[in-house]
Amino acid sequence: MSTNITFHPGSVDAQERVGLLKQTGVTIWLTGLSASGKSTIACALEQHLLHLRKFTYRLDGDNVRLGLNKDLGFDEKSRVENIRRIGEVSKLFADSACIAITAFISPYRADRQVARELHEKGGLGFIEVFVDAPLSVVEQRDPKGLYKAARAGKIKDFTGVSAPYEAPEKPDIHIRTDECDVTRAVEVIIEYLTKHNYIS
Repeated sequence: MSTNITFHPGSVDAQERVGLLKQTGVTIWLTGLSASGKSTIACALEQHLLHLRKFTYRLDGDNVRLGLNKDLGFDEKSRVENIRRIGEVSKLFADSACIAITAFISPYRADRQVARELHEKGGLGFIEVFVDAPLSVVEQRDPKGLYKAARAGKIKDFTGVSAPYEAPEKPDIHIRTDECDVTRAVEVIIEYLTKHNYIS
């Protein structure tokens, strides 16, 4: 890392920004297996919050890999860097008083903890949401045919099949998508945001 750089503070501090926008920035970090429902919930949650007139933006795993992270693969080192980058990006969004919604498999606990600590050091909220569905259920859903391809050996390092997924031990929110629909999932997250004064 270069040593001849200096952080340049802006003219608007966090308190003024929050006051003007009338909301507090936070990152809602959705983690779970492929086809667990992360992107579906993220899209519905973003729409709901925007209809509540909340400054909200969704960062989706596939979408980010089409641009910012298009140079990364799916080996362990690339996965770690993928999550490091999105942790930094979501922190910037939260710092702007935005409600940032991230939908990434983010399979390693250590990487999710790094993202949380990054936010906490900046005095920013971080909500880990475990979008949970059994492997048998997500393999049955398999909307992109990825599990089938992984089982056939056509995809290497596929989370849940040939690469590990480390489930959160103490997520802030735990949603079982084999037991509830997307509407209820959004309600659960909105209830949490309201209870913890992120929205009113």
